[in-house]
Amino acid sequence: MAFLTRKLLALTVVLGVVQLVVGYSYRNCIEDQWSQRKSFHCTRRYFGNMSYMTQDLPVTAVNLTISHCNVSRIDDSLSHLSNLQHLSISPCNLRIIDMKAFQKLSKLKTLDLSFNELSELKPLLFEDLHNLHSLLLAHNKLRALPEEVFLNTLGLETLNMGTNLLTNFFNVAKSVSHLMNLTVLDLSFNHFTSLSYSNVSLPRSLTKLSLSGNNLLTLGCQATLFNYVKLLDLSNNTKLTAKAFQGVDLSHLNSLRLQLTNVDILKFLNISNVSGVHVDFSGTGLKNKTQIEKLCELLKKKHSIIKNLRLDYNGIRSTSFALHYCPTITKALDLSHNNLKTIKCLGFLDGQEKITELYAEHNHLTSLLPCKNKSKPALNKLEKLSYRYNRILSVSADAFHLTPNIKTLQLNINSIAFFDHHALKGLKKLHELRLDNNLLTDLFNDTFANTYNLKILNLRNNRISVIFNGTFHYLKKLTILDLGGNKITQFQAGGFDGLTNLSKLYLDGNNLKQIDTSFYYAFQDTLQVLDLNSNKIRFLRDDKSSPFMNFSKLTDLKLGSQRPHGLTILPRTLFRGLHSLKSLYLTNNKISHIPHDAFDDLTGLHFLTLDNCCVGRVNLQPGVFKNLRNLTKLVIENMGLQSFTREVFGNLTQLRILQANHNAMQSIPVDVLESLTKLQYLDIRNVSLSCTCENILLQNYTLHNPDLQVIYLYNLQCPEDKRRTFFNFNTEVCFIDLEKYLFFCTAVVIFLFTVTPLLHIKLYWKVKYGYYVFRAWFSDHWSRIRDKEENCQYDAFISYNSSDEEWVMDYLVPNLEGNKSPFKLCLHHRDFELGRDIVDNIVNAVYSSRKTVCVVSRSFLCSEWCSLEIQLASYRLFDEHRDVLLLVFLEPISERQLSSYHRMRKVMLKKTYLQWPGPDTTNLLQAQELFWSQLRRAIRAGNRLETEDGIQESYAATDDQTEKPCEDQTPDENCPLLV
Repeated sequence: MAFLTRKLLALTVVLGVVQLVVGYSYRNCIEDQWSQRKSFHCTRRYFGNMSYMTQDLPVTAVNLTISHCNVSRIDDSLSHLSNLQHLSISPCNLRIIDMKAFQKLSKLKTLDLSFNELSELKPLLFEDLHNLHSLLLAHNKLRALPEEVFLNTLGLETLNMGTNLLTNFFNVAKSVSHLMNLTVLDLSFNHFTSLSYSNVSLPRSLTKLSLSGNNLLTLGCQATLFNYVKLLDLSNNTKLTAKAFQGVDLSHLNSLRLQLTNVDILKFLNISNVSGVHVDFSGTGLKNKTQIEKLCELLKKKHSIIKNLRLDYNGIRSTSFALHYCPTITKALDLSHNNLKTIKCLGFLDGQEKITELYAEHNHLTSLLPCKNKSKPALNKLEKLSYRYNRILSVSADAFHLTPNIKTLQLNINSIAFFDHHALKGLKKLHELRLDNNLLTDLFNDTFANTYNLKILNLRNNRISVIFNGTFHYLKKLTILDLGGNKITQFQAGGFDGLTNLSKLYLDGNNLKQIDTSFYYAFQDTLQVLDLNSNKIRFLRDDKSSPFMNFSKLTDLKLGSQRPHGLTILPRTLFRGLHSLKSLYLTNNKISHIPHDAFDDLTGLHFLTLDNCCVGRVNLQPGVFKNLRNLTKLVIENMGLQSFTREVFGNLTQLRILQANHNAMQSIPVDVLESLTKLQYLDIRNVSLSCTCENILLQNYTLHNPDLQVIYLYNLQCPEDKRRTFFNFNTEVCFIDLEKYLFFCTAVVIFLFTVTPLLHIKLYWKVKYGYYVFRAWFSDHWSRIRDKEENCQYDAFISYNSSDEEWVMDYLVPNLEGNKSPFKLCLHHRDFELGRDIVDNIVNAVYSSRKTVCVVSRSFLCSEWCSLEIQLASYRLFDEHRDVLLLVFLEPISERQLSSYHRMRKVMLKKTYLQWPGPDTTNLLQAQELFWSQLRRAIRAGNRLETEDGIQESYAATDDQTEKPCEDQTPDENCPLLV
């Protein structure tokens, strides 16, 4: 309760003082991690009003990306973001941009409005964008440009208006003619039919011009149109012919693309002044040997050297052509995307021994045959060879005999099922080998015997099931080995021998069932990344030793998505010794229990993901993260967490990013979040935070914390009612201090339950007597009773139980109201006033009689009314000091039976009492006569007590004064009555 009171006081201060503090969270945008309030993205927010989306973004924003949103209009809602430099609004169904949309964004450098529905631009829309460098307007519906639209964007370098509906090239040229810094202009996939214009020219700074995908029939332009252009793309103009280039100066071009046009490339080279070495011959219809050789002859007439020759997308079926007619190719030959079925040991490269790169991707090659032919010269300069995306089934021995100096060999994405032991023979300089996405089933101990300089080996997505001894024995320089996506179930003992420099090993997607340290002995001192995701690893017990104990340099470990049910048991010692680990992935498992000391050795861990790793709803063990003091990012999504406690998360003092969405927590204590002193990014989407007083502190904390961004805070719904939101649920009722009132009420109830029995025992009859006296006083009896006390109506009031009535009527009444003793007695059955309340009758009887004689028996002790009568009489005895009470015991009652009647025991200690002689008493008649004599004398005695400790009896003057009581004798058989 003290803690709650302190928190409520703190909340009062917060609400009273800190209301003006601006929170860190945003309604519809997310700040990019580590950006320090400079970079934001707003994705899939379906609000038509731009201001609603951006109104709470800070002025410090530099980068803003709005994507996949439904924003039909941009008004001046961006005007407060004066420091914005990069703005992207794409795709968002944008149709209208107001004149003042970019009015105050003078620092903007990049503006991307691609993939929208813009059909027009206002004339002075960009007038304030003096620093704009890049403007992207592709994939809109622009039909024309206002003449002044780029008037003030003099710093513009890149303008992309591809895939629009532009038809007038003159209109575009006039709009951009004054942009002296423009270097890239993309007008591809519009509706231009010609490039005619007058009185204007393209900027001299323009070096890249794309006009691909238009409907150009002719260029129709001035000869000097492309005088400053270096790269001209005219591809995909299917109606463009060679004649269109007649008289056009192309001598300044460094690259010309004519793919998928109707240009006769041979005719074009004859009529054009373009340098053939700068023409991209991709998709120019060079299908057969004759055309290719003629091309080479034309090129060789003007050039002795050519850097790149691109012949892709030409439908070439055979390599029967001879490239020795061509100029010397010094870098790359590209034959990709053709219909080649064989390359005949690269015989077509005769005379081109200086080629360094050969691409034959996306063809129909089915095999790589032996090429050990001493008559053919080796291609010693060739360093990169790519046969990707073919249909290669087999690679024979000595397939690369003529290319001994290859450094990069790409055979991936084929159907290779047979790979000869000596297929790689002679490739001593090979650095990277891609064999992924094939059908390989076996690797042999001499497969890589000659590739001892290999550094990267990719065997992913094959059908390898066993790694045999010595498979990688020769690969001492290998640093990256990718065996993911295979069917590996085991490694022979020496399967990894030789990998002394391996730093990254990928074994994900295999069928491994256990982690055996003997497999990794060869590289345990060098390995930095180990990927074991999507295997069948499981533990049936808590193993005593860690398989990673000696991996002193391991920084990344992935153990997620184990099949079929994940890591159901996480051994306590699994991560022992991994002091250098930086990232740990345990996602998509079904761990039933995470031991409290599982991560104790991971003192250097920076990133940990446990998303979807547990079964059902869980609570993490206290102290499970106690040693992760360097952790900066923690992902605990979809774990079923029910609580968020300081004992679990309190030690993560360096944590900056916490992704905890999709969990079962109903509340998050603020003191836990406050202990995470460096937390900046909190994702709690789809967490069922109750909109109750339990979370009032959390609501205020998330709304006003200037250092913590809660992702989509303003969209978190209340689980009780999806129409309400967490950030503004009603908290007024929480300030009634209901808990405090409940505490005090509970305390009072507990106090009463504790004290009431004590009061009942000590004061019950006093209270009850006071009540009855008050009632008598109220009915005007009290004064009358007090006035007549000395002239009482009765000599004695007889208090007895109905079970003792026979003794009273047969013995007591005759002996006290007879001729010998003319006392007037008050008997309840005879003298109580009919119709009057019994309590009033009892009070009246006690106070109207000089004495009250209590006939005590076991039945008397059990009677509530008898108890009331003796209590009223004893009150007069002790509190009013009046000797009015006489006790007569009809039967012997033990001390133990009287122990609960403490009032009666007190009377017995203060006064003598009479005992009715029992049937076994000696001289019974004499004893009874003595009993009646003593009782009569006691009734006659006065009512005044002289002392507290003793009783000074006074006797009224009567005829029986000669009868002496046995007051100086010890009660015995001679004097049994007086006790």
